[in-house]
Amino acid sequence: MTDLSTRLGPLQLKNPLVAVSGTFGYGFDYGDLVPPDTFGAVVVKGTAPEPWSGNPPPRIRETPSGMLNAIGLENPGVDEVISEHLPVLAGSDTAVIVNVVGRTVKDYVTVAGKLGDVSGVDALEINISCPNVKTGGLAFGTSGDAVESLVKSVRRSCSLPLVVKLTPNVTDIGEIARAAERGGADALSLINTVLGMEIDVPHRKPVLGNVFGGLSGPAIRPVALRCIWQVHEVTDLPILGMGGVSSARDVVAFMLAGAAAVGIGTAIFSNPSLPGAVLCDLRKYYEREGRPPVGGAHLERGDET
Repeated sequence: MTDLSTRLGPLQLKNPLVAVSGTFGYGFDYGDLVPPDTFGAVVVKGTAPEPWSGNPPPRIRETPSGMLNAIGLENPGVDEVISEHLPVLAGSDTAVIVNVVGRTVKDYVTVAGKLGDVSGVDALEINISCPNVKTGGLAFGTSGDAVESLVKSVRRSCSLPLVVKLTPNVTDIGEIARAAERGGADALSLINTVLGMEIDVPHRKPVLGNVFGGLSGPAIRPVALRCIWQVHEVTDLPILGMGGVSSARDVVAFMLAGAAAVGIGTAIFSNPSLPGAVLCDLRKYYEREGRPPVGGAHLERGDET
């Protein structure tokens, strides 16, 4: 059997495919359609210190090239996640990463502190990039100083590996990546959704109750590739790449741009069997072409110059 394993910083993953936070629930929402152990890692829904109700509906809108969502990080709070949801994933050989959200630095520290002692949690994804909440989230992720300070605070409260999730909605994503590295991040995940909106023309109003939402799907794939390339150029931190991935070819492209592991999310909504098919095609690619070197496209570019 072809070895698909990869390393994401301290994490050893059996394959490079990762279920993206917000698209795979808590790992069991798809029932038998997509078993959690299909993936090298599962990133569970955003988790706050207390229950969040999310944004008012409508909260989802399909677009010609993807999907807008303004869920607003609805979640039951960290205590229920620990007692009710995480035990379902216990004992799996798939790494479990919990996405951590908050409105204040104290929120992030509180959640990280509680999760740090939970058996079966392999890492935390520090979500500083959600465009769908009015406070916290994106407000932290667009300032280098704020990113560094927040990551340092979380680092002091928890010894688990920290994967910091970056937004593309910034002028210089490389600057934010370096700030996360200075703060003590073990890895980076990028990109989160791109801020967008849609108008209901007949009714002359925004279609989303929150007005703005996060655009995901095929439309943002080139943006994600660009961001991964730029971040790989300025930091040695391993990258979990995501954004519009829907094929093994996409996975290979992301790895060549600089990703050590690759997330798949929105594409699962329309085709739940896709992750298994992607892994099958990826195995065939490895057998035919060999393992794609992480950042290999940078090396080829260097050879040409």
